[in-house]
Amino acid sequence: MLATPELLAEASAADLRVGERLRDRWPVDLVAAASEQAALRLRATEKFSRGSAMLFTRPGLEQATDETVARHRAQRFDDVKGTVLDLCCGIGGDLAAIGAVVDSVVGVDRAEVHALLARHNAAVHGVRVAVAVADVTQLRVDGASAVFVDPARRSATGDTAGDRRGGSSPPLEWCFALPSKRVCVKAAPGLQRRLVPPGWETEFVAVGRDLKEAVLWSPGWATAGARATVLPAGVSMVADPTVERAPVRPPGAFLLDPSPAVTRAGAVADLAATLDAWQIDARIAFLSADTPLRSPFGRAMTIESSLPFGVKPLAAELRRLDIGSVELRRRGLAGDVTDLRRRLRGKGSRSATVMLTRVADRPWALVCSDLT
Repeated sequence: MLATPELLAEASAADLRVGERLRDRWPVDLVAAASEQAALRLRATEKFSRGSAMLFTRPGLEQATDETVARHRAQRFDDVKGTVLDLCCGIGGDLAAIGAVVDSVVGVDRAEVHALLARHNAAVHGVRVAVAVADVTQLRVDGASAVFVDPARRSATGDTAGDRRGGSSPPLEWCFALPSKRVCVKAAPGLQRRLVPPGWETEFVAVGRDLKEAVLWSPGWATAGARATVLPAGVSMVADPTVERAPVRPPGAFLLDPSPAVTRAGAVADLAATLDAWQIDARIAFLSADTPLRSPFGRAMTIESSLPFGVKPLAAELRRLDIGSVELRRRGLAGDVTDLRRRLRGKGSRSATVMLTRVADRPWALVCSDLT
């Protein structure tokens, strides 16, 4: 076992096809474990800046929070005095982020291997933490200054349908009842907001265009009912329930495709009011205006052509615009995108994004280019 770090270093080489050579010197099961760890470390670099030095299990890596998101969330802990409990700490991504901003944090997980990995991974980030192995539902947490919980989001049958219903282990109801003024719960981004108790804040967090998660803040921490946050820009928008619905008009010269964090938070009308924009359909989140719509809360585009949807008219319009390669985005309009992409493929020299959507509840196509 003393030589295991040497084995792990060899298995982490750029060429991972070294199993046969390593098995001449090490037990087969140890080589298999090291090779698996090398592969996990390679994948982990997409989530962690120091992933190549961390240790993982496959489920632990899959469920771990992206480092960018964990650091953003940890900022709200920086004024907590006393001990923070990280329940269901997994491999320690959030534990390390919280530990970097508070004086005392304890990670708890019922899997001993995860508790050990969490301590190692926090140390990799230069953070000292305490860890414990326990069933979190059997703990007394009333002495903690704040509690963070990352419950497993799979149903008892092993599928992911529970994500939308709020199914988790421990259950969200248990998390909401924790006897601490400050409780933060990580939840699936598809969580239905009606499952969140009154007084709690639901923050939807996206990294770029990828909606990562919902973060639930207890009343002692909440500053809004719903919030949209977009990283790495680090911008947030609160959904104001008093803001009137955005006006609905035909497409103008420019389009903004709001971040999924904005749509999930119900902040489309807030964003429209900020940009002096309108929706092109009452049930579609696309915003439009006659002036450029630049915002960190959405993808800004120029509308090159706007027409009722039909494959032949759209194909003719793409030929007229010298567009051969198209990125198809569908919003509120059914259809086989793969087949449609094949039928619209042309010989033009330009590329464009085609938004298949609805305008005033009519099937519509918008030929767009990114706003530079």
